[in-house]
Amino acid sequence: MILFVCALSAHAQDPVKKWGQLQVKGAQLCDQKGNPVILRGVSLGWHNIWPRFYNKKVVKTLKEDWNASVVRAAMGIMIEDNYLENPQFAMQCMTPVIEAAIKNNVYVIIDWHSHILKTAEAKKFFGMMAQKYGKYPHVIYEIFNEPVEDTWADLKKYSTEVIGEIRKYDPDNIVLVGCPHWDQDIHLVAESPLTGFQNIMYTVHFYAATHGDYLRDRMETAVKKGIPVFISESGATEASGDGKIDPESEEQWIQLCERLGVSWICWSISDKNESCSMLLPRATATGPWADDVIKVYGKLVKGLLKKYNK
Repeated sequence: MILFVCALSAHAQDPVKKWGQLQVKGAQLCDQKGNPVILRGVSLGWHNIWPRFYNKKVVKTLKEDWNASVVRAAMGIMIEDNYLENPQFAMQCMTPVIEAAIKNNVYVIIDWHSHILKTAEAKKFFGMMAQKYGKYPHVIYEIFNEPVEDTWADLKKYSTEVIGEIRKYDPDNIVLVGCPHWDQDIHLVAESPLTGFQNIMYTVHFYAATHGDYLRDRMETAVKKGIPVFISESGATEASGDGKIDPESEEQWIQLCERLGVSWICWSISDKNESCSMLLPRATATGPWADDVIKVYGKLVKGLLKKYNK
C-alpha cells in the first residue's frame, strides 16, 4: 500500500504522465481526455546570453524544486552568437533542455526568440525539430517570440507557412503563434484568426508594472470570443524587464489567467543585473538554488508556482 501511494504521488508530479497529449478545445488548452489544463512555468533567458543555464539539471531543479510543469527554452535569433550565426552552439544549448524535459516528463517550449521575421530559416528549423521531437507529447513549438513591426496579415502568412512545415511531421503538438506589437495586439487576432489548423494558440506577453487593466481586458475579450491564449512570457516588472516590481498587478494577472484557464510562464532564469532576472551571478549553473541567490522576483515566481502547481 505504501509503495502504491508513493507511485501515485510520483505520477501526479509528472505533468506529461498526468495530462499526456495536449489539445485545444475552443479557447481552452486540454489534456488527452479533453479536460482543461493550465501549464505554469519558467522561461530560460536567451541561450546566447545565458548558455550556462541550458542543462539537464536546471530542468530537474525547475520541476522538482520550483514545481514548474513547463519550461521554455528561448533560442536567440538576434544579438551576437545567435542561432543564425552559430546553429551548432545553439543546438548544444537547446538539446539538453529539450531532452531533459522529455526525461523528466515536463512540457517544453521550443521558442524561436526573435523580433523580426525570418520565414525560410524558421521553416527549416521547425521542420527539423518536428521530425526529431514530434513523436513526444512533451513538445510545444513557439514559432515567433514578440513580433514588433510586423502586421497581423504578415504574421498570418508567416505562421501559415511555418505551421504547415511542422504539420508535415507532427500532426498534433501545440503551436504557439505570436501577435503584433510585442504580443499585445491580441484583439487583431480575435478579429481575424488563422483558419485551417488545429491545436494552435496565440501568445500574449505582459509585464505587470507596465501592462495593466487595458491589456487584461483585451485578453479576456479575446478569450471570450473563443481565441485560445497562452502567456508564454511575463514578468512582474516594467516592460523593459527592469525597474519596479509590481506584485499587486502581477497577482491580478495570475488570478485572471487562473479564472480564464490560461497557461502562464515567467521570464527568466538568468543572472543579469535587472529586476526580471531571477538569479544572482553567484548562483550555480545547475541548481537547486538556495534563497540567498534567488532574487526578489525569482522568489515571487517560485512562490506562485508552488501555490498553483500543487
